[in-house]
Amino acid sequence: MDTLNCDPDATENGNDYEPRQVFSGHYVPVNPTPIKDPEYIAHSKLFFSELGFQDAMAESTDFVRLFSGDISQVPEPIRKVGWSTGYALSIYGVEFTHQCPFQTGNGYGDGRAISVLESVINGQRWEMQLKGGGRTPYCRGGDGRAVLRSSIREFLAQEHMYALGVCTSRSLSLYVSKTETVKRQWYSEGTRSEHPDMLISEAVAISTRVAPSFIRVGQLELFARRTRENDHPNAIQELEKIVLHLIDREYGDVVDSQLTTPEKVVLLAREFRHRLTSLIANWIRVGFCQGNFNSDNCAAGGYTLDYGPFGFCDVFNPQYQPWTGGGNHYSFMNQPKAAQSNFDMFCSALRPLLASQQEQSLALDEIQSGFSTVMHTEMQNMWAAKLGLSTLNSDSHMTLLNELQTLMIQTSVDYTIFFRELSSIPDDIRPLKKSFYNSGHGSDTHQVDTRWIEWFVKWKMLLNLDCDANAIKPRTLAEVSRQMKLVNPKYILREWFVMPAYQQATAGNYTLIRELQEVMTQPYSEQSKDVEDKYYRLKPRELFKVGGISHLSCSS
Repeated sequence: MDTLNCDPDATENGNDYEPRQVFSGHYVPVNPTPIKDPEYIAHSKLFFSELGFQDAMAESTDFVRLFSGDISQVPEPIRKVGWSTGYALSIYGVEFTHQCPFQTGNGYGDGRAISVLESVINGQRWEMQLKGGGRTPYCRGGDGRAVLRSSIREFLAQEHMYALGVCTSRSLSLYVSKTETVKRQWYSEGTRSEHPDMLISEAVAISTRVAPSFIRVGQLELFARRTRENDHPNAIQELEKIVLHLIDREYGDVVDSQLTTPEKVVLLAREFRHRLTSLIANWIRVGFCQGNFNSDNCAAGGYTLDYGPFGFCDVFNPQYQPWTGGGNHYSFMNQPKAAQSNFDMFCSALRPLLASQQEQSLALDEIQSGFSTVMHTEMQNMWAAKLGLSTLNSDSHMTLLNELQTLMIQTSVDYTIFFRELSSIPDDIRPLKKSFYNSGHGSDTHQVDTRWIEWFVKWKMLLNLDCDANAIKPRTLAEVSRQMKLVNPKYILREWFVMPAYQQATAGNYTLIRELQEVMTQPYSEQSKDVEDKYYRLKPRELFKVGGISHLSCSS
């Protein structure tokens, strides 16, 4: 709020709750709407420790008040007003403006997300944002609330992804209202319907998510569009300001502050390309599908943002898509292409800042055109690591991977369990069968086994050759196994684990949420037999194609 431009049409006191067009400025001052009668559910013990917070703070009166939406009594220098931001929307590289009520794109942005403070802790700046904090000018007629169900999902998923080693926004705290509810479309129990088939009343909640900033690719697109269309005299200055703000918040360690803006822009694009390609490779490594990877859901800092219709795949399926509205273009193995579309829009948004700089413009062209090559390299390195190999740079390696993916599809293999069992480098394929949903019948079983044995023998041969090839520092199979178990998690936050947790939470029982939090923040560890029996197993057949578990129509 000190360094960026406030919307000139905004109110100073933040009482700005009706949908309206926002024509300029980087943010709108907004007062959160507190949830009524807040009750503590959970906080991130790990993140609290990193921040130097005592666990008891999460249930203290002042902390609960602030992070359940009441900022009226915060001490200075915290301000008694928060802020929300506008952004643009592009879907697979195509700009959309009709998503806002005004058909102009000037009413699209944070509809229920309100940031309340920034804090520098141990040299790291964090922005703290309330999800479900009430209406803003961007709410498009919505109520600005998040329900308990979706808040639990996001709270658990953010900390799980962090524990998996995937760049992500972080979870701070989660509070629910004991008395306030809203109505939402949802699925009846056991339904196979693609779309919600009932209207239910759900408790509202506020989760606080934390990141160095919440700048999205769509935000840069908004200011670039205003610049291209000469929407107001300060459009190019506002674009430059938000880009420099992004660099300051997210890239200060890699972009020299003494450089010119065009030089900074080129370095920013190169570093974002590295972060984005690495992020997507990590998504696929752990079986994560974002579901709705529009530019407005793509963090310009290169981390995972907005856990709406996300999902972790049980059965390996390149077309896995948890969101019924997402289509094949945002499916599991299409995420690299979706990322490239977002990167193209990112580069397009930067171009007005290089209008008279031919050298930097050409450098940006080169960075943009190199995205697919860098993405391919990241993917190859990721698959090599999952398979325990140092590289996939030969025809035999690529044949091995292609044959594996074909077998996994035809046998209906559980993605997580398969690679975890493979990480033990077993003597034969029997342990791998723990991951098979469909191992065939009769003669089919023999054929399936034969093909798996042939693949397994090839893999073991390449693995042994790979160990021997590292003559300077040869690897033992035990070392390879240990490294594989650091990239192939044992425990994944499957939707059928989460559903009982939020169902119990609606009755005031938060035990399962805290159990999941404990298990899923140690995803690579060997845990107790009870934990293994409960959370390391195949998805029950009766849960396939069930609405709210196998697919979602919205994030609520």
